[in-house]
Amino acid sequence: MRSPILREKVERFLGANGLRLEAVDTYCVIESPDGEILAGGGIQKDTIKCLAVAESVRSEGLLAPIVSRLMEIGADYPQRKVFTKPANRAIFESLGFHLIAAAPEAILMTDGKELDRYCQTLCQLSVHGRAGVIVMNANPFTRGHAYLVEKALEQVDRLFIIPVREDVSRFPYAERKAMMEAATADDPRVRVLEGSQWQISALTFPTYFLKDLSTAAETQMRLDIDLFARHIAPALGVDVRFVGSEPTDALTARYNALMQQILPERGIELIEIPRLTETPDQVGGDAMVVSASRVREALDAGSFAKAAALTPASTHPYLLADLAACALQRELDAPLKPGLVGPDGPGAHADMDYALMQRSIAALRPWFGRMAASGLRGSGTQKPDLRRLLRIPSFGPRRTAGLLGTTATPTYSHQLRRLGIEAEKAMLEATGGVNTHRGAIFALGLALAAAVSRLCAPESPSDRSEQVVDTQQIMQSTMGKFAHSIFDNALIDSDSLRTPEDSHGRMAVSRYKIRGAREMALDGYRELFADWLPCYRACKDRPLPLQRTLLCIMASLDDTCVLHRKGPETAEAVKREAKALLEHFSEDELKDLCARYAAEGISPGGAADMLALTIFIDTITS
Repeated sequence: MRSPILREKVERFLGANGLRLEAVDTYCVIESPDGEILAGGGIQKDTIKCLAVAESVRSEGLLAPIVSRLMEIGADYPQRKVFTKPANRAIFESLGFHLIAAAPEAILMTDGKELDRYCQTLCQLSVHGRAGVIVMNANPFTRGHAYLVEKALEQVDRLFIIPVREDVSRFPYAERKAMMEAATADDPRVRVLEGSQWQISALTFPTYFLKDLSTAAETQMRLDIDLFARHIAPALGVDVRFVGSEPTDALTARYNALMQQILPERGIELIEIPRLTETPDQVGGDAMVVSASRVREALDAGSFAKAAALTPASTHPYLLADLAACALQRELDAPLKPGLVGPDGPGAHADMDYALMQRSIAALRPWFGRMAASGLRGSGTQKPDLRRLLRIPSFGPRRTAGLLGTTATPTYSHQLRRLGIEAEKAMLEATGGVNTHRGAIFALGLALAAAVSRLCAPESPSDRSEQVVDTQQIMQSTMGKFAHSIFDNALIDSDSLRTPEDSHGRMAVSRYKIRGAREMALDGYRELFADWLPCYRACKDRPLPLQRTLLCIMASLDDTCVLHRKGPETAEAVKREAKALLEHFSEDELKDLCARYAAEGISPGGAADMLALTIFIDTITS
């Protein structure tokens, strides 16, 4: 409902009938001659909800035509579902619906067989012996989740994990499920199932994602639990459900309490396992529970080390992918970037804008995860068992032995290159053929590979006699090794080797004898570690730190984007102007530079890619 007046009218009608307006695509009403709503109902995708009839006309059969109209609107779906009050059950049964879950204040019904078919697939997984289940969101999968799995396995012969399928979390469903599978892959007793709409979903428990502890939320919890007890648990043959204790989230704590009340009455045991807690000698200060929210807070603060310490190694690639996407987003979100796209405009670009760049980042996010995860699989490191996953890793300086050459193998480098090609295809599809982030794909792909290599390389006792080196040195050296491996002629096959420079960029490198993206990569991005990263860190407490760092990059980078579009004289002028403005920084002069570059069509796109890379490297090496 786009009209605020109509929305307010519907909200008043529902409120008078003990309901509230939830998200709907369409809301249908029957009105009296004077415009008073007598009956109404909404539909969101295939789910009918927010149904009500005014008390004065409840004997006049007005609900049936509303429902019939909503079913017509949802006719393209294989089945319809409905949330309604128990008093309306007979009406919907007369229209072909049947009950699938019930609570004192509401029922969930459907006119299809999707749930039956889903349960039939679960029946095929049923096993002999004691079986348990965990339903988890794992946003992301932490050492706390690993601890819950380990403790559950001590009490059952087989354990099923059902991931929450809704894609409203920071980490997409595909990544969360992959984390669970990677963390439990060494134990044949664990089976990670496909998530579904039938367990903690927008259908059964929408307020779970809003953390809204209300009367409506409690009704939804009861429906979700009832559906589990009626259908999911019997199909899997499980007789115990495991949950972690919840000391901070009131909504989840209430959900656990309701399961403890309801499930035993249905023959299903509920076992609540105390959350994994870090002791002060592990983290310093007061002991705290290991939680996904703390991991997300660390990522928001740009600290991979803190996030990684709370998660198993199998999760680290997805933390890195998240930080890579966040680096691109932070670069995009920065205004006052001369000639570049930002929230304040398209800069010098006629074919790009902020929305297009965001679509590009969204398209690249899953490919960053695949690049990083393939490095973990390709490193040759054995997957640890669940007990080893609970150990806190060290992310300080590492030793050189057995590390710098660990995973720059032809197999992984070849795979990394091919994933980069696929990522570029996804980018171009999302942008309608506009090259928004080719340079970033190349540079961040190398950085992801190097970071995973550093994390997964085993440390042997013999390493202790070797000289300790700085993490930045490790990253620079390893990125260079991967670049050499990728550009090795032995890896070239029938696919063209995509680099951040298109043919125009390579022509500029050849014509003007400059260091292009390929040469910088082979050198492990020496300028980044020597100049750009120190500048960024020195500017963090000053106004406009990203803009200052961009100027630092522009002052030294041979930007092939500028060279191709404007020639060598303008490219040198860009360097001089950036250096001068950085030395005598003025926000007003920066605004003037932005306006002039936009008018003259000067776009230092290569510098933008290097800014994103600098942000990412900072999160890895801080």
